[in-house]
Parts: sequence; structure tokens; C-alpha cells
Amino acid sequence: MEDLFMSMGQGAGILFNPDTFLLTVLYMIGGLLLGMFVGSLPGLTTLTAMAILLPIVFFLPPIFGIPFLLGIYKGGIYGGSIPAILVSMPGTGAAVATTFDGPALTRQGKGRKALEMALFSSVIGDFSSDVFTIFMIVPIALIALKIGPPELAAVLFLSLIVISATGSGAFVKGLLVMVLGLFIAMIGQDPIGALSRFTFGIFELRSGISLLPMLIGLFALSELLLNIEKRASAYIDANLKSREGDRLTWAELRSCGRTIMRSTVIGTSIGIIPGVGQVVAAFVGYAAAKNASKHPERFGKGELEGVAAAEAANNAVNGPTLVPMLTFGIPGDNITAILLGAFVAVGMRPGPELMVEQGPQVFAILLAMVLANVLFLIVGYLSIPLFARVVRIPKSLLMPMTIMFAFAGVFAVRNNPTDLYVLGAFGVIGYVLRKYRFDVAPLAMAFILGPEIERAVSQTLSLSKGDLFGYVMFERPITVVILVLTPVIAYSLWRRSMKLRRESQAMLSQEE
Repeated sequence: MEDLFMSMGQGAGILFNPDTFLLTVLYMIGGLLLGMFVGSLPGLTTLTAMAILLPIVFFLPPIFGIPFLLGIYKGGIYGGSIPAILVSMPGTGAAVATTFDGPALTRQGKGRKALEMALFSSVIGDFSSDVFTIFMIVPIALIALKIGPPELAAVLFLSLIVISATGSGAFVKGLLVMVLGLFIAMIGQDPIGALSRFTFGIFELRSGISLLPMLIGLFALSELLLNIEKRASAYIDANLKSREGDRLTWAELRSCGRTIMRSTVIGTSIGIIPGVGQVVAAFVGYAAAKNASKHPERFGKGELEGVAAAEAANNAVNGPTLVPMLTFGIPGDNITAILLGAFVAVGMRPGPELMVEQGPQVFAILLAMVLANVLFLIVGYLSIPLFARVVRIPKSLLMPMTIMFAFAGVFAVRNNPTDLYVLGAFGVIGYVLRKYRFDVAPLAMAFILGPEIERAVSQTLSLSKGDLFGYVMFERPITVVILVLTPVIAYSLWRRSMKLRRESQAMLSQEE
């Protein structure tokens, strides 16, 4: 415990080092601006931006690269609320609930109030959940350090089943995609004996599938292909009124304080559950605010409290999703899968040993995440008028440039033409899967966790000395408990996630 708190102090020293602090701040500001830019463009998601810009992290120290991506993450979620409020077109899925009251406020000449309320609620919710994350990660890291290969293998297997169960698609589809991801992870050399397998005689596959082009293809390129297929209009005819009307007053913000705190707790709680995410959190936060309000009839007709509830909840998800990724190496959603790739790229492999081996660097990044919220408040407040006009940029220009940047970024990392083929292949795979309503998250998670599971299982077999059943049953009872509880936990979380999604869909249909 003392070592972890000492690491926190050392992390503060790394972050606030006079030689690097200014550059860290500049990278975070750059990430926030890019995130807001992408988020304010309907059709381009924060996930797409993070995936495409992931190669930049390969050329930066961890204290610059990771906060840069975190800035994109935070800025993108808020950026999605800008077109949601101004033109009733959410820039991200997390901003769908914001369309219930945001456009009505804009029509009343209160667009600026709505944008500022979204900003302040986002910052408060995000900041609170980040602080909670820093203190929550210490006891979880201590637990992670005490587990051995058998327990780790069981936990990783449980996480894959849970992610498949709580994904956006059907459970069976999630399992099928997970199996596909495990197979792809086995291509190349096995982690124990370094024997080639499933390479089909292709020399370039002996080193396995590269993580970076796989992630960019699966998440970013497939999303771009789907957007091209939709043939969305090149321009958005928006009647922007963000500059009109009065600014948000302190009294109006204070009147929503209870709602913001409630949504923060809701978002933080949902963020702990893998695979649920910001969209559900926003709907649940909005529903809770409407039910608790003395004037529920005002919701959907231009209520600032509705904007505050949705934005605080969807941003409060951000922090807790990082805890399982950092302590166990388990990404809980698509965003954390990208972040895991970033950590690996800079030589920081998330897992039980990360907090011991590189604790100061981890805490420096976590503290930078908290600092990013302060910068977010300043940058967001000053740039609202600018990003309110980004919605007019034509997609016909953005889409080809984004695809070009994706291919250029992948090639720049290793200068390997094979990575371009991998990028294109997984772009097509992701497109086909999403076209037929398969969730691609289990594939990515299985690909990332597959080698870790295989390594843990191999170590367990070695420790068992030929008596696996007796070793696990009598010497590792916790492993047995985890394996027995896996279907129970998966089923309960599946029912919970389905209930939340049904409630979200019902609320969306009601508002429409």
C-alpha cells in the first residue's frame, strides 16, 4: 500500500516536471480540440478519431502520447453534444439523450446556455469519476498483485464472456465473434514454444497480426465504410444560434447541482460494468432526473436540467472503464481497447504487474487525466462559438482525407506494406460484421486477451505438474469459484444490460 501511494507522489513529480509539463499541457489541449472537432461532426465518432490518431503515440513519450489520446476521448464526448443541441443531430451516440432538450433550447434562443450547461456538466461528471478512479485503482491493484496464473486465466475468461454478453449485439453473435478473435490471436508463433501456427505458408504472418492496423481497420475503417454507404448529405443546413441569448448563470448551474451529482454517480456505476457505456448511462441519467424533478412535464421541451443529466452521466463513465484495463489488462469497451493498444505501444503493458513496475508513470497519466478536465473547461468555454460552426464542413471532403490519414499513419509506424493489407482486411471484416449487426468489440477483446489467456493457462499447466484437476480444486479454490460463477455473472449482467437498453429504447421512442 505504501509503495502505491509513494508511486502516486512520484507520478505527480513526473507530471509537474518543469521540463515536460508545458508540452504535456499542449498535447492535452491539442487532443481536446481534435476531440471536440471530430465529436461535432455527425458521422465521425470519437472512437474513429482515436483509432486513426493512435500511430502518433508510437513516436511520443508516454506522458505526452497517452494524455493526448485521453484529451481526444474527453473532448469528443462533449463535442457530440454541439450538433445535438444546435441541429438535433448527435455527433456521437453518447449525445442522443441530449437531443431531447437541447434543440428546444436552441429554438428558444438559449443555445449558448445549453452548450455551456453541457460543458460544465461534462467537466463535473468527468472530474468526479476520474478522482474516484485514482482512489479505486489502489485497492484493486493490490488484489491483482496477489493472484497467480490460474486466477488470472479465470478472470480473463470471465471478462471475455461478460464482454460478449453485454455487447451491443446478440449474446450468441458475441460468442461467435469472440471465438473468431481468439483464432486470429493464435496466428503466428505461440507465446511459449515460439512455434509457427495458422500462417498458411505466408512468411509475413509468422510474427502474428499487428495490433495497430487491426484496431484501426476494425473500428475506424469499418465505421468510415458504413458512413460512405449511408450517403449522408454533404452539408448540414443548420440554423446556428449558439451566440444568441444570454450566457448560463451561476444560479442556473447551481439549480442543476443535485442532478449533476446524481448523474455522476449513475455514470460512474455504469462505467464499472463492461460493455454498457456512455449511451446507456446518458439515458439512465436523463430518466432519473426526469423522475426526480418537480416539473417532469418540462423535460423534452427545453429543460436545462435534461441537458445536465445526460452530459454528466455520459462523461462520468470515462474514468471507471480504465480500472480493469490498467489492473488486469482487460479493456471494458472499444475506447479502452484503443487505449490498451496505446499503452502497449509506449512500452507499458497493462496487467497486475504494471502498477509495481511502472506505477509512477501510471499515476502521472491518471493525474494528467484529472488535469485535462480543468483544461477542458477553459478550452471548451473559449471555443464553443468556433465548434458550433464545424457542423457545416462537408463529409465529401472529410471522409477521403480520414481514410488517407488512416493508411498513412499505419504505414508510418513500421514502414511495412503488410500492415496496409491487414488494415484493409480488418476494415472489410469490421464492415461485414457491423452490417449484419455483429458487435466487433468481442473480436478485439479476444484478440488482445488471447495471448494472455494462453500464457496463463500454460503456466497453470506447468504448475500443476500433470494433475490439473487436483491442483486447481484443492490448491487454487478461488479459480474454481470464478469459473463456477462465470455463467451466473454473465447472465445477470446480460439481463441488466438488456433491461437498461430496453429502457433507453423506450425513452427514445417516447421522446420521438
